[in-house]
Amino acid sequence: MPLDQSFIGREYPPTEPYEVGREKIREFADAIKDTSPLHRDAAAARAAGHPDVIAPPTFAVLLSMRAHDAVVADEALGLDYSKVVHGNQRFTHHRPIRAGDVLRTVVVVDDIKARAGNDFLTVRAEIGTSEGEPVCTAISTLVARGTAEQGEQA
Repeated sequence: MPLDQSFIGREYPPTEPYEVGREKIREFADAIKDTSPLHRDAAAARAAGHPDVIAPPTFAVLLSMRAHDAVVADEALGLDYSKVVHGNQRFTHHRPIRAGDVLRTVVVVDDIKARAGNDFLTVRAEIGTSEGEPVCTAISTLVARGTAEQGEQA
């Protein structure tokens, strides 16, 4: 069953606040093999002009994927998550994510296209502080394989 095109432009409520911790940053940096002291040493981060340790740029995926849960769980969209692969990911950082940040994410369905029998769902996650300061925009494309009607083209 193809995805419901009327979802383009739909915005979901913000996620619960997520407090970024030093240990979570270090664990993420370890997982991706990023050895920068900016992710581990507060003094090194301050010497580089940051108020605390900063997260690797791809740390934002943790927050954007949490926000995607609202889209995935929305049965009215018609997304069969068992057929989904991650097609693309982009980040635009407005400033680094840093320890102590309390962040919320709002996700928006930016586009739905059908190509070669597959649905392409583009979602935008706007990550910002609880006070409203923009921190990162994450754009993801999810591909639902074999769900679009044959002959549909975008």
